[in-house]
Amino acid sequence: MPKVDSLKESIKELNSTVNVIVHNTVLSRDSAMDILRPYDIVADCSDNPATRYLLNDACVILKKPLVSGSALRWEGQFTVYNYVDAKGERGPCYRCLFPVPTNPAHVTNCSEGGVLGPVVGVIGSMQALEILKIAAGHEPSFASKLYLFDGKFGKSRTIVIRPRSKECAVCGDNPTITELIDYESFCGSGACDKVQSLNLLPPSDRVSVSEYSQIRHCNPDVILVDTRPPHEFEIASMHEAKNVTLDELRKLDSSSIRERLALDGGEKHTEEVFVICHRGNDSQIGVEILREKLRPLRIRDIQGGIGIRTPESMCGGVKWHEGANASKGTIGRLYLQSIEDKSSAPDAISSDCE
Repeated sequence: MPKVDSLKESIKELNSTVNVIVHNTVLSRDSAMDILRPYDIVADCSDNPATRYLLNDACVILKKPLVSGSALRWEGQFTVYNYVDAKGERGPCYRCLFPVPTNPAHVTNCSEGGVLGPVVGVIGSMQALEILKIAAGHEPSFASKLYLFDGKFGKSRTIVIRPRSKECAVCGDNPTITELIDYESFCGSGACDKVQSLNLLPPSDRVSVSEYSQIRHCNPDVILVDTRPPHEFEIASMHEAKNVTLDELRKLDSSSIRERLALDGGEKHTEEVFVICHRGNDSQIGVEILREKLRPLRIRDIQGGIGIRTPESMCGGVKWHEGANASKGTIGRLYLQSIEDKSSAPDAISSDCE
């Protein structure tokens, strides 16, 4: 069942008299104006920059207040954008605060970073309260203010955000954006709540799982760096991998990294280093960091990460750690084949090592 239909059913169970209009379509530059035009107030509950910019620009052009909320892990926040008060003064819009989108490599969404349901409940309830105030003709409490909630420590605070920018591209005195644009190109990421696949490296600096298997078959001394958090690494990992997180890669100097990977005169003698993560995004960032610290070694990324679901990925040889059986169904399901058991491994590794 589509989410919109499921949501309609849930609302009807709470109050059968509510008129719920379902729009079972993708919100895009082509559909947004027609979808939003009949409504008085818009709530932004999205989880990606492209949709946030799209909703913001549409609400400014249509002159509608935008009640925007977000949540990640233990924390949440919300505010009211583009609200015109009793004096006729317009508050800031999303672009006033963020005229340029953040590099997609540094954006974490709920699908990747996780979020606690009660945190979403707090922020959603606060958004609903502001919507009721505006609909009833009352001044919202969080126009030009940002509410911050920390569920881990049970704290909340409100900060005043800067006023509308006269130079804003969409709500400024001389706007340059008067119609909706291509927001996926503008943000460098898709308008989707799921984890986005980044392309930070050229194809020459990336290899598939099967290509890595072939390389390691010919040169067992290549080094594999796994950038996942230790708790994920402990569930399942490539048996030759060394676990060094992105934060550690950023903090450690060149000598410390070489020592950690046993590069200088240690157990490994290689000119190649490969980086792997869960989905193939963080590993690309890892490659960029290691290039600066391990010159002139060749550093490459393994596309798709350890979560990839292809038959040849079983040749990578993931080992399950003690007590991790309960998690076998969620991470690296196809990596049950140990590379050490070559007699029963899929015939996906060529013997040609030229």
